[in-house]
Amino acid sequence: MKKPRLLLLSDLFGGNPEWIQNYIEILESKFDVQYYDVLKLAHIDSLINEKEIHNQFLNGGIEKAVINLLNSEKDNVTILGFSIGGTIAWKTSLRGLKVTELVAVSSTRLRFETEAPACKIKLYFGDKDLNAPDDNWFLDLKISNRIIGNQDHLLYQEKENASLICSNFL
Repeated sequence: MKKPRLLLLSDLFGGNPEWIQNYIEILESKFDVQYYDVLKLAHIDSLINEKEIHNQFLNGGIEKAVINLLNSEKDNVTILGFSIGGTIAWKTSLRGLKVTELVAVSSTRLRFETEAPACKIKLYFGDKDLNAPDDNWFLDLKISNRIIGNQDHLLYQEKENASLICSNFL
């Protein structure tokens, strides 16, 4: 039987970080895993500084990444997105990508969204992430979230958190 497709969307730094392997190792037994470097999806140079990468995402990069993801994926997918990758997944889902389940971790830019995609959604944030959406945002959009204690924005890079987040799919 063919495994369902799962997209992993990187964080702001893209590349092939060591921490992403924690997710691939757990998920590849059940899914056909496809990793996307969001910098490549957005045509952003990874050799510039973090502030400039962030500015480029906000000034057309997110939109470029959404269009490129829509052009790359035509079938039903599950998505696990990290930080800006979760925001790109959300926007791509709203634009018509057939997403059955969307899990986003530390996707703080979602606090600016006013519409939720029509799929199963689970959001994770660290309790020390100052830019996480407030409780009213979750209530307004009727979305479940999981706040992980004693964690900041980069909680997804910790191996024990990878196991917790992946248990959502297994």
